[in-house]
Amino acid sequence: MIEFERHWSMPSHKTFTIKPFKNLIDEELGDNYIDPFPYPFKQDAIEYLKTIPDNSENYLVFDPPYSQVQLKRMYNNNGLSYNHPMNSSYWSNCKKEISRIIKNKGKVISFGWNSNGIGKKYGFKLIRIVLVAHGGQHNDTIATVETKI
Repeated sequence: MIEFERHWSMPSHKTFTIKPFKNLIDEELGDNYIDPFPYPFKQDAIEYLKTIPDNSENYLVFDPPYSQVQLKRMYNNNGLSYNHPMNSSYWSNCKKEISRIIKNKGKVISFGWNSNGIGKKYGFKLIRIVLVAHGGQHNDTIATVETKI
């Protein structure tokens, strides 16, 4: 059974400061997790994930920019080149790397405008969804908690 929660909070580009998401991370992961898209952004997420050994991590947060336009802008704003095709392959490659490094029974919390998370294709089972409505013209933010099976 999937647990679903709905909250209301003002939006913030620092996702982990939004109270329901901060609480979610504290409850599910504690403070010892991998973040391939830390704020401020300093390195290509795929390159970073490739430096981590197979099956070595218990917890990860996946909070990328929610579109490739935002991703490319973030790379450029931080003096990095965006050398990836403008299609879904970047996200697929991130998910492959995440699946490779997370131990069995490890958890990933994914943030975005949808509830896709990492997904069954990469060996994950959805166990919890937290939706935060930001009101007005702001998109909701959805967090999925998945465990590697």
